[in-house]
Amino acid sequence: MSEYQLPEVWENPANMGGAWGGLNQPTAGARFEQELPRGDKPLQVYSLGTPNGVKVTILLEELRELGVEAADYDLYKIAIGEGDQFGSDFVTLNPNSKIPVLLDQSGSEPISVFESANILLYLAEKFGQLIPTDASKRTQVLNWLFWSAGAAPFLGGGFGHFFHYAPEKIEYPINRFAMEAKRQLDLLDKELAKRAYIAGDEYSIADIAIWSWYGQLAQDKLWPRAGHFLNVSEYKHLQAWTEKIAQRPAVKRGLSVEYQSIK
Repeated sequence: MSEYQLPEVWENPANMGGAWGGLNQPTAGARFEQELPRGDKPLQVYSLGTPNGVKVTILLEELRELGVEAADYDLYKIAIGEGDQFGSDFVTLNPNSKIPVLLDQSGSEPISVFESANILLYLAEKFGQLIPTDASKRTQVLNWLFWSAGAAPFLGGGFGHFFHYAPEKIEYPINRFAMEAKRQLDLLDKELAKRAYIAGDEYSIADIAIWSWYGQLAQDKLWPRAGHFLNVSEYKHLQAWTEKIAQRPAVKRGLSVEYQSIK
């Protein structure tokens, strides 16, 4: 392996390599004109079945399970590997060009909501479900919801990238992010030894947010052999919680729901 020499000022390389090298650019904004479809349902979701994407479909299916008819939604596939997230309509909804995006068209003016944790919070508050009203319990849910927003990038963008997507396996970053992933798994395991769900005795949006990344990792379903590499079977309390949530009918539906094409 050749030693990388730091330039005085970074410049965009001609070829980044790796799974996403051809798509990534150092600038934001739309790259082409696009007209996204809109259905008749109150909620429009533009997403993909990634860990961040399934958070939203799982919550929407949980709301359906609870009989919330106003949580009906149209679901459209944003093929991030093909660059759909850089189209003009999508960028209007989310200038950051990341999935998922929710468009709430149930009111007098459509409301766009982006960032998966924010979408979970928005829907939970809108429908008064899966978030406590008690201030202390609510704060615990928000603690863990925002923990997931800060922690998961180390798992996905850190460990997952260098373990699975990077064009070559480099020992230092794999060790660095495997260490952090193991620390996070150990934290969750220790917390789940104390209570039934991550924020208390009741299932909440915090469980959905964390399960979508860490539960699927515990099942070894994120990246091939990543769970084996991290020895996820040793986290017994995390495993029990993972299986309990995986058996929920709404979770099963949220993982298998069909996406409509935008093209």
